[in-house]
Amino acid sequence: ALGLSRAGYTGAVAAWAGFTLPSALALILFALGITRYGQAIPAGVLHGLQVVAVAVVAQAVWGMARTLCTDAPRIAVMAAATCFVLVVASAWAQVAVLFSAALVGLLLFKPGQCPVHEPLPMTISHRAGLLWLTLFLVLLAGLPLLNNLFASQTLALVDAFYRAGSLVFGGGHVVLPLLQAEVVPAGWVSNESFLAGYGAAQAVPGPLFSFAAFLGASISSSWLNGLICLLAIFAPAFLLVMGALPFWELLRRSPRTQAALAGINAAVVGLLLAALYQPVWTSAIFRAQDFALALIALLALMFWKLPPWLVVASGAMAGGMLQWLG
Repeated sequence: ALGLSRAGYTGAVAAWAGFTLPSALALILFALGITRYGQAIPAGVLHGLQVVAVAVVAQAVWGMARTLCTDAPRIAVMAAATCFVLVVASAWAQVAVLFSAALVGLLLFKPGQCPVHEPLPMTISHRAGLLWLTLFLVLLAGLPLLNNLFASQTLALVDAFYRAGSLVFGGGHVVLPLLQAEVVPAGWVSNESFLAGYGAAQAVPGPLFSFAAFLGASISSSWLNGLICLLAIFAPAFLLVMGALPFWELLRRSPRTQAALAGINAAVVGLLLAALYQPVWTSAIFRAQDFALALIALLALMFWKLPPWLVVASGAMAGGMLQWLG
């Protein structure tokens, strides 16, 4: 959005590339290294990354809950979302939760007055904005149909990652349950590799969506698949930003839009809380030592304010040491 406002479409692409590619390339190399030389990496190191992921997600849940679940109705929406997706474990269940939460927000929530601000500089016409929004919806509805008609792993990956990128609200960590529901049940990536990559994603700079590059490269040991998944998960953001900016002032002042988003944001905290239990906790915490390591990592992130890369590296080393000590 910043690149778009400064230099149009080419500015948007340049800003995205500068912000995203460093972390994406690092995660692709990590994925290829695990795939090709995984036997040389102690299992305890990878398990340490999984344990650190518990602390990272717990920190995200706590921070988002304090900001987005500020009263009893929002807490109720969060709890209902958590319970529903734990009982009905599928990507479509999460979509249903988001739409239901939007309706609840429209009915129950009354947001306050929008503060006065300077209008954003617009470089896109209303007609172009409608075109981008239409393309976003066409791809969201059309990719599953194309995937059913033409069996192709590449098309299946684009469909899965585009859908995950389309349904993330409230922060990058919310993509965790959506991606897990897409790639783990399908057998593309094991739960252990998924969480190890998620932990490693905390140690690199840039947006958390770069985790898609790790998953794509892990699926078939291919850097090309990593780039395809990276582009697929970011494509909805491009289309929505370019489509929404011409109408941003209208949306920002709309009480109905704010109320719907309040419901959605409370629900996504519930989705992330459910993901903290399954698959993050259940796939990483098996022994008292695992719990102790996760607790120390959480304290390091939340209270000691250590940089995430240091916590991730220390967690991996501690996992290796715990394995060696037996």
